[in-house]
Amino acid sequence: MTATLERGFKSWAERTATSLRAELSISAKERLDPRQLASYLNVQLCTPNDIEGLSSVAKDQLLVIDPSGWSAVTLEKGGNALIIFNPTHSDGRQSSDITHELSHIILGHKPATLIMSQDGSLVMRSYDQKQEDEANWLAAALLLPREALLHCKRNKLSASDIAILFGVSEALASYRLRITGVEAQLRRAQKFSRN
Repeated sequence: MTATLERGFKSWAERTATSLRAELSISAKERLDPRQLASYLNVQLCTPNDIEGLSSVAKDQLLVIDPSGWSAVTLEKGGNALIIFNPTHSDGRQSSDITHELSHIILGHKPATLIMSQDGSLVMRSYDQKQEDEANWLAAALLLPREALLHCKRNKLSASDIAILFGVSEALASYRLRITGVEAQLRRAQKFSRN
C-alpha cells in the first residue's frame, strides 16, 4: 500500500494531521468529522443524486447496479474543489472516502480526470498510485492519529472500540494500529516493565 511513499512523508503527514486538527480545535483523542474539514477547506461535498445533468442510467449504475465499484472522486468545478462520494457505503467508509479525497486536496494533487460519454455515463478517470498512497496515509493520520491510538490501547480498547469511537471502519483501525507500530511499542513497553 505505501511502497511509493518518499522518505519522510509519513512523519510529515502525521505532523500535518496534528496541525490541521489543531486548526479545527479537535484534539488527537476526538473524532474528526470529514464534513467539518471539508467546510474548513472550502470543498463542496455531494453525491451522484446532487449532480445536475447526470443521467438516471449513470445514477443507477453508480448507486444501484455497482455501488461497490467506486468510493469517491475529486473534481474541479469553476476553480473550486468538489468531492462526489458514494452514499451507499457505511458511515465509517464514507468518512474514510471523504477524508482520502480531502487529503488529495491538502497535498495539492491534481484532481482526477473524468470522461463522460454522450449519454452522461461515467467512462474513465485518471489514476496515480503514488498520489493514492500519499492520500491514504494522510487520511488515516487525520482520522486516527498515532497519539489517539496509543491512548486507546493504553486504555485497553480493541480495534472495534476504536472504530466506533472515531467513526471509521474496524479494518482501518486495525491497519493503523499495526502500521504505526503502536501495538508493538506497547508490547515492548509491557515486556520491559515486567523485567
